[in-house]
Amino acid sequence: MSWNPLFDEFVNRMRSHAIPLRLQLWNGNHFDLSADPRVTITANSIGSLRHIIHPTLDNLGKAYVEGDIDVSGHVMDVVAVAARLAEANNSTERPTTRIADHTKELDKDSISYHYDVSNEFYAQWLDQEMVYSCAYFKTADDTLDAAQVQKLDHILAKLNLRPGQTLLDIGCGWGALIIRAARKYGVKALGVTLSQNQYDYAKARIEREGLSDVCEVRIQDYRDVSGQFDRITSVGMFEHVGLKNLQTYFKQVNKLLADGGVAMNHGITSTDPDSRSTPFGGGDFIDRYVFPNGELPHISLALREMASAGLEVLDVENLRRHYALTLEHWADRFDAAKERVLALAGEQRYRIWRIYLAGCAYGFRQDWIALHQILATKSGGPEMNKLPLTRDYMYRHP
Repeated sequence: MSWNPLFDEFVNRMRSHAIPLRLQLWNGNHFDLSADPRVTITANSIGSLRHIIHPTLDNLGKAYVEGDIDVSGHVMDVVAVAARLAEANNSTERPTTRIADHTKELDKDSISYHYDVSNEFYAQWLDQEMVYSCAYFKTADDTLDAAQVQKLDHILAKLNLRPGQTLLDIGCGWGALIIRAARKYGVKALGVTLSQNQYDYAKARIEREGLSDVCEVRIQDYRDVSGQFDRITSVGMFEHVGLKNLQTYFKQVNKLLADGGVAMNHGITSTDPDSRSTPFGGGDFIDRYVFPNGELPHISLALREMASAGLEVLDVENLRRHYALTLEHWADRFDAAKERVLALAGEQRYRIWRIYLAGCAYGFRQDWIALHQILATKSGGPEMNKLPLTRDYMYRHP
């Protein structure tokens, strides 16, 4: 069968959904799916139509990354239109739960693939502290720089830090949290990462700011860390642990946490009760191009595995809306830095990250994914939980 009847049927079906999209063909013909299209998808060849007439987020994203299609319009509108196409296509396929064997070698390779693009690449669109995780907005008008510092303080305040305590940050990124903890709260902080670029940046910053006596960064797998720490943080890291390894991960947190200590796990969670991937193929695109082998647990699974590992959950906060705002800032800054990003990373990686950042912002807005901060201590009576009786202390920042 030729492509014409299939494409015509697709266009007629999609027009009934009034999606604000123009489909532009390689031969100059175009088809509007509504009276006021805000987005144009250009099919660069006949072969490109196979992605368009089977519109999952993975198919459309792959076609864009590989250059089979081009898109124009604000990137948030592009993602919203792609999601509407996928939904209108009546896909009833249930997302799957991806489970990988998270060896130390696999995790290091996955982290290196994602984070070791270049520090300058990330600096184009992150805040001045280089914080690559959900910010904390007191108002929607907060700048990204302000919201990221507020996030650091929000986490550190929840831990009820005291001068002289020891802090371990598992997956420390470019070091912003351990540096702030040492400077503002007077603790001795260790950060571990699997990214060479992050390690080099954090180490240089610690030395430059004269904090080497109270701050240290290492390239080290969380499974290889030893010692005892008064406080433990993990921010945007447990997404890389794997569903099968969650209890191992939380048992290691328990082992490293001193009696009476407090741990904070800040990470992306699935909103699917069975911890399945995001709908319409979005998770497949991320696994293919962005976060290989990432796995998101539902909050209920995370809490269950924490309890099984001997941790008592003290406080849970959902920052889903904050992450949507964060990603919208990143997407706008990424687009504003287009020429520099292209020079640093090339056309394909530019396309991957452009659609990824905007797509994640959309996913958080739609409640496809969430972000939970979970505060915990060791299970076992009053000597293990020495925090104040109310949450009031969390909002009295020093």
